[in-house]
Amino acid sequence: MRAIDHQICRCAVCGKLAYKRTSRISVCPRCHTPLHQREPGSVSRTWALLITAIVVFIPANLYPIMTVAQLDNKTPSTILAGVINLAAHDMLPIAIVVFIASIAVPLFKLLGIAVLLIAVQRGKKINPHQATFMYRFIELIGRWSMLDLFVISILVTLVSFGKIASIEPNVGATAFGAVVVLTLLAAKSFDPRLIWDLQEPDYD
Repeated sequence: MRAIDHQICRCAVCGKLAYKRTSRISVCPRCHTPLHQREPGSVSRTWALLITAIVVFIPANLYPIMTVAQLDNKTPSTILAGVINLAAHDMLPIAIVVFIASIAVPLFKLLGIAVLLIAVQRGKKINPHQATFMYRFIELIGRWSMLDLFVISILVTLVSFGKIASIEPNVGATAFGAVVVLTLLAAKSFDPRLIWDLQEPDYD
């Protein structure tokens, strides 16, 4: 038995369960918020955020994320170049962490949300438990994608030697921050209940 089959809604503001009237707009009897059985516009809004994140992800990896200036020598560095430099200087564990947090995790989030959206739009039945786990995992790891920006902010604060050396954030850092924010918003706007609407009654 599903709540949607019995016209039962959960208020998005106060959490009260109430019946949705089909004849006119239903509101929560407690806080008078409009009731919806599913988040309105969830798929289209998530697609818009996801496509924007994919577009911004390209300059985030192509443009330098920071520039290290030593005397008259300025060395711009992209995310991938930074990973390679860390590995070349015998800092392989740090290189692996940066690669996972800055490249692998954002790609996984983009692909994971896209898979869920395609499945929902095409009505393709997938394992609801695995899909829900993937959705929760995407929400959980989203915050760790900010690792590169944390490192840059720490370096900019600590490495301040005047004319000898300095570190400046570049446009790649801004683009990468936008990717993180957009993917977080995309995961938040997606309604995971749509996954379960695709399944047979045995899954309910």
